[in-house]
Formats: sequence, structure tokens, C-alpha cells
Amino acid sequence: MDKPPSFQPLSDAEINALVDGQVNAAERGALEARLAHDAAARERLTTWQAQREALRGLHRELLDEPLPPSLLDAAHRMGDARQRGERWWRWGGLAAGVLLAFGAGWLAHGQWTDPAQTGLLARSPAAALPAFARDAALAHAVYSPEKRHPVEVAAADQEHLVQWLSRRTGRPLKVPDLQAQGYALVGGRLLPGEAGARAQFMFQNAEGQRLTLYLGAVDANPPGAPGGANRETAFRFAPEGPVPAFYWVDQGFGYALSGPLSREALMALAEAVYQQL
Repeated sequence: MDKPPSFQPLSDAEINALVDGQVNAAERGALEARLAHDAAARERLTTWQAQREALRGLHRELLDEPLPPSLLDAAHRMGDARQRGERWWRWGGLAAGVLLAFGAGWLAHGQWTDPAQTGLLARSPAAALPAFARDAALAHAVYSPEKRHPVEVAAADQEHLVQWLSRRTGRPLKVPDLQAQGYALVGGRLLPGEAGARAQFMFQNAEGQRLTLYLGAVDANPPGAPGGANRETAFRFAPEGPVPAFYWVDQGFGYALSGPLSREALMALAEAVYQQL
């Protein structure tokens, strides 16, 4: 049979599409018309169809057997994990929006601070802290659930981690030792912040519960602050958000310890951290 003047041999992709049935009726008709003039393509098509049938015949009896319990269990676990992840991210997005809206309204009315602590907090550079604490809580919510990549640099490389984050935040950092409180260092990461780079250290106890210490420079002398304000320290509790946190400022540097703990337990850990920094 003579080939048409515009004839083009079938490509491997087109032959594969015929073998796998991945073409509609019109496309199949066009390919088969070209196939009639392409002996080499017909030979490849016949060979590949035979290989496919041979592969299908291997262990055909297994197709009718039930799935092993181990595979079913693994599939269920993956499905549950995916659903939890989807719920987490939906909640996380909502929480972020609520936090932003809540923080704006709260600050607009000047009600972020506890009136009982007004005297103490007025002596600290508090103007930059609400946003700082919010960012710390959101960073905890994003990274603490991670199983494979909770940190950028693991605790095994602690010396490099501290040097790197110290250089990026512009201040020598120290990782507090919380072994006595039951928490071991997981590692840390670098994060962006409103006033520059932020560092996050993550800790975990034997039950898998995680804490994060978020730190970085804040405005040490906001408008209206007295001259010595940047040397004052004030602990403040933030129960709102994904997790509660204690945060404070010391010499122009902010710290926030976040975790799913009671106020008393988190305060004890915050004091242990402060004593070591």
C-alpha cells in the first residue's frame, strides 16, 4: 500500500496510547489509518500488546484475593493522617485570620495588657510585643505538628545552629537546657519578622509534646517609652491563639515561649529559660 505524501510514522507515545486505550474513537481511527502504512509501528504495537498481556497474566490469581490486613491498616492510617492535616490547615488559616482581627481590635482599644500589670508593663517596650507574640504563636502552630521537617537544623548540629542564628539575628544566642524539666532540644530554624530575622528553637518531651522558643530584636524605644526602658524585663501571658505563650523583652530583644500547657507550667518553663539567657 502506497504511503500518502504527508505520511508521518507513529511515535512511541502514540503506540503506547493505542496499547493502553488512552485515545477516543476519532483519535483511534486516525492512528489506525496511519498504522496501515507503518509496518514498523504495527510490529511494535503487536509486541507491546503481547508484553502487556503477559504482565497481566503474572499472579492473576492474586487479583481476587483480599488485601493483606497490614496494607489495609496502612491505607487507613494514611487516610486519617490526610484528614487530620486538612482539618489542621483549615483551622490554622481561620486561626490566623481570627488572631489578626482580634489583635487589631484589642490594640485599638488599648486593652492588650492586664490592668493589674499596667505599672510593670509600662516600663517595658511593650508596643512591639503583641505582634511579636502573635508571630511566635503562629510559628509554633505551623511547625510543631511537623513529623519529618519540624526544624531546619537538628539538635545534633547545635553548634552550627547557634552560630548561624546568632549571626542572622545580630546577637549571640544561647540554647537553654530544659532537660531537668523533661524537654530535649529538637533543633531550630530561621524565620522572618517585622523587625528583622527571628529564630525559633523547638523542644520536645518524652510524650512528644513540643515547646518553641521564638526570639529576635524588637523596638527597644517605642514612642513615649522612658530612656531606660530597653533594660526592663516584663513577663506577659498570652492565652489567646493556637497555643498559650509567655513572652518578655530584655534589652531590646524579645522572647516568646509557646506550648500547649497550663499557665503555671508554662510560667515555670519561661522562668527556667530566662535564668539561662
